[in-house]
Amino acid sequence: MGASRHTKFLLGLLYFTYCVYGNFLSVSSVVALPSNIICNKIPGLTPRQRSICRKRPDAIVTIGDGVKLGLRECHYQFRNRRWNCTNIDQQNTMFGITHSVGSKEAAFSYAINSAGVTYEVTQACSLGRLKRCSCDRSKKTGHYDANGWKWGGCSADIKHGLKFSRKFLDAREIKENARSLMNKHNNRAGRKAVKENMETGCKCHGVSGSCTTKTCWTTLPTFRKIGNYIMKKYGRAKLVTTLKAKRNKVPSHLIIKRLKNKHTKPRRSDVVYLEKSPNYCDHDPLKGSLGTVGRTCNRTSTETDGCDLMCCGRGYNTHQYTKTWTCNCKFHWCCYANCNKCSERTEEYTCK
Repeated sequence: MGASRHTKFLLGLLYFTYCVYGNFLSVSSVVALPSNIICNKIPGLTPRQRSICRKRPDAIVTIGDGVKLGLRECHYQFRNRRWNCTNIDQQNTMFGITHSVGSKEAAFSYAINSAGVTYEVTQACSLGRLKRCSCDRSKKTGHYDANGWKWGGCSADIKHGLKFSRKFLDAREIKENARSLMNKHNNRAGRKAVKENMETGCKCHGVSGSCTTKTCWTTLPTFRKIGNYIMKKYGRAKLVTTLKAKRNKVPSHLIIKRLKNKHTKPRRSDVVYLEKSPNYCDHDPLKGSLGTVGRTCNRTSTETDGCDLMCCGRGYNTHQYTKTWTCNCKFHWCCYANCNKCSERTEEYTCK
């Protein structure tokens, strides 16, 4: 690539590492550093991932965007629960939240993280931000579908997004144990969530708005739709255990626990977990729980955001606030207005 494009990639990597990890490189030095130096500075990468980083520095920036997208969605989905997508055991890596316990929350984190990376890589391909992909070439413009419409425009290359996300994120799982199998399964569940929610956009062509012919293309849904989909999978998450191959002490695959058929594998789209979740009521560094002390709760709700559930029976504090603002303004010709002062008394409740 040209020197200017190479510099942009390096600047992008520097910006990404600065935003996520802190400023450990200076802007003045970045143009003098090749991508392998910067890739070696990103914490938490396995040797295989560093190799991918050196070959595809532009894609690493996109992966960072995907991780942040997944983390934002995680915060949204768990905003009213005891565990609200925060963790005391966070490590300085580019993979969002880490979990020492193989819980349902860990399963969700891996799935939404994988979905975010798949989503951003697919979108970056369509927008021309990555070198080795663009629009989906299998959807050839002008070719008719079985439904009678023809392909046109730029269809999202979901296949490349799935492939690259699997290649990069699964390379993180270098240990041959139950947790690695769980993580890879949830990575796949996140990828499938994006694939199964892909949408078809169409545009009609014809006289006076008629739909004589129709051109269609595949497109990504909103990421909120994918987040809602994975959240439903979280609600039906499967408790699993490992099954070892004969004459081999290494776990070979996962099976659903507590079923009469002891060899039933979870579906590829299932979110799976190995251990019961902590209650997240108390501050527990070993389990990665921040506790719920100081969390805002809803006094009248019987759901997960209610003070009874959120505060784990400890009770809550009541805080009273008075909000004042200008209201009921009447404008007089030409140059002034008469306004009243309105006020409202509100209460906020926080867990003890």
